[in-house]
Amino acid sequence: MQIEQSAVPASALPLEAFNAHLRLATGFADDDVPDAQAERALRAALAAIEGRTAKALLSRDVTLSLLRWRAAGAQPLPMAPVSAVTSVVLTDRDGVEEPVDPARWRLAADAHRPQLCATGALLPAVPPGGKVKIAFTAGFGPAWPNLPADLAQAVMLLAATYFEYRVPGEAGDGAGMPFGVLALIERWRTVRTLAGGAG
Repeated sequence: MQIEQSAVPASALPLEAFNAHLRLATGFADDDVPDAQAERALRAALAAIEGRTAKALLSRDVTLSLLRWRAAGAQPLPMAPVSAVTSVVLTDRDGVEEPVDPARWRLAADAHRPQLCATGALLPAVPPGGKVKIAFTAGFGPAWPNLPADLAQAVMLLAATYFEYRVPGEAGDGAGMPFGVLALIERWRTVRTLAGGAG
């Protein structure tokens, strides 16, 4: 189970840049888009791009709870990039928590497939009937300029589409993302190959 502990703040969203993008790209009127409407479109586009790429665009804190490790020596993390793993905590069947010594694990950073790795041969055993909780920070950074240019542009294009077709029924059959957005995110998409690993 994956839970986001912190949301992307409105201050991190490029509301002014989105207004300018709408005026240039869609011929929107000179009046500014109300912040609430712009924020909804940007958040929807962020969520869609993150879902397609398995990337966290703007930084947030996440916890991952597992009943067992996928492999004895390494556990893939479900989002990338990961800048830090802040804690690993074992919980027994009675709910008693035991933090794992940070000397026993390390983050193997990767743009697509970060992992929590054992510093020795094995990660600590998960108690029978218990779980392990990993707390980490995912995202390219806390501010919009931290995003790669192609992902930032993909969010702008998709948010403009969502804004333009914000009235139900206007978007036609809604058959997926615009081609330009798909082209921008293609190199960031991760092919998941989980065959043979524990679920």
